[in-house]
Amino acid sequence: MLLFVNILLKDVFEQGRNFQWPMPSCCPRCNHYKIWRHGFVERFFDSFAAALLIRRFRCPHCRCVICCRPESHFSRIQATKLFVRQYLANRLTSGRWPPTFFKSRYRHWLTNLKRKASAYFGVHLARDLIAAYDRLLALGHIPISCSI
Repeated sequence: MLLFVNILLKDVFEQGRNFQWPMPSCCPRCNHYKIWRHGFVERFFDSFAAALLIRRFRCPHCRCVICCRPESHFSRIQATKLFVRQYLANRLTSGRWPPTFFKSRYRHWLTNLKRKASAYFGVHLARDLIAAYDRLLALGHIPISCSI
């Protein structure tokens, strides 16, 4: 289970294991009052050459493992939400990708966004993909994920 927390990844990078992660008050699954620290897991994020140590927690009652994730990122995506939106907007307005090494990654984002926009909104919002991106985000969906 993911717990989205408001943190700066720069602080996590600089402080490592000494970073003070916010601890949940109860288990998000069973609402048990006691939560244990459950070590760290390495996760990669854009703009960092090495993996960052991300805190995990565990509920002793239901055995749920809770992994922290920055609010600025989608689950399973290494780039920030703002970065994704800027790159897609740049591509849709100029017709070209910015010069980088990860063009196939960005093409996947655009393909998934087109598919999701047409699935949720039909042809109406599928033409204006940035508006569809914002709308999907407001609905609580990950606009660039493969799942519908």
